[in-house]
Amino acid sequence: MTSSDEATVRPALVVLADSLSYYGPEGGLPVDDPRLWPNLVAAELGWTVELVARIGWTSRDAWWALTQDPRVWAAIPRAGAVVLAIGGMDSLPSPLPTALREQIRYIRPPALRRVVRAGYQAVQPVLSHLGWPVALPPRLSVDYLEQTRAALAYVRPELPVIGTYPSVHRCDAYGRVHAGREPAVRALRAWSSEKSVPMVDLADAVRPNIESENANPDGIHWGWDAHVAVAAAMLEALRPVVASASTAKRAPKPTP
Repeated sequence: MTSSDEATVRPALVVLADSLSYYGPEGGLPVDDPRLWPNLVAAELGWTVELVARIGWTSRDAWWALTQDPRVWAAIPRAGAVVLAIGGMDSLPSPLPTALREQIRYIRPPALRRVVRAGYQAVQPVLSHLGWPVALPPRLSVDYLEQTRAALAYVRPELPVIGTYPSVHRCDAYGRVHAGREPAVRALRAWSSEKSVPMVDLADAVRPNIESENANPDGIHWGWDAHVAVAAAMLEALRPVVASASTAKRAPKPTP
C-alpha cells in the first residue's frame, strides 16, 4: 500500500458488543443497517464500522473475540477507537450457570433438547426473582474488560477505548429483575477511575425508550430513538479522546 493509499483509509470504529448493538424494535438486523447506533456514530465521524457481537455475549466473550477472532486482529491496526459495549448480560440474573445453560444447544436428540430448553425457559423467570447468581460476577467482568483494555494498550498504546455501564430492561424472561446492575456499576466505575477509561451510561440513554411502547416487545432490546440516544452519548465520549489521540500521534517525537 502506498502512502497516498494509507492516507485515504478511513479509521474503523471497532465495537465488541452483545445483541443490543444490532437489534431494533422488531428483532435482529444485519450489522450494516444504518439505523443501528454503531453505524450512526461511524457516519458522524466519517469512519467505517467493525461490529463483532452476538446475542448473550458477556465481557468474557469480548475477551475471547479479541484473542481468537482474526477479523478483530485485522481491524485493530486501522481502529480509530474501540468501544466495549458489553457487560449488560453479565449483570442479568442467571439461575442456571452460564456454562450449563450454553450446553443446552448440544443436547441430543433434538426432542430432548426442546424439552430441556422449554423447562429452562419456564423456570428462568421465576428463579430470576432471587436476583442471584448473575451471568458473570462484577469482579470477573472487570477482570475480562481489563485484560481486553491492557491487550489493546500493548499493541496500540494511543488507541482510545470506551467502556459502557449496563443498560436497563423490563424483560419478563428475567422476571423484570436487575438487582445485579448496581454492583456491576460500582465495579465498572472503580475500573474506569483507575484505568482512565471513559464510560457511557447506556441506562441513561435508553431508559425513556425502554419505558415506552417504542422499544422491542421483549423488554430488553431498544427502539430507534434509543439507538439515536446511545449514538449521541458515544459521540460525546469519543470526540475528546479521539482528538487527544490524534494530537498525540501528530506530535513530533523528541530527538535522542
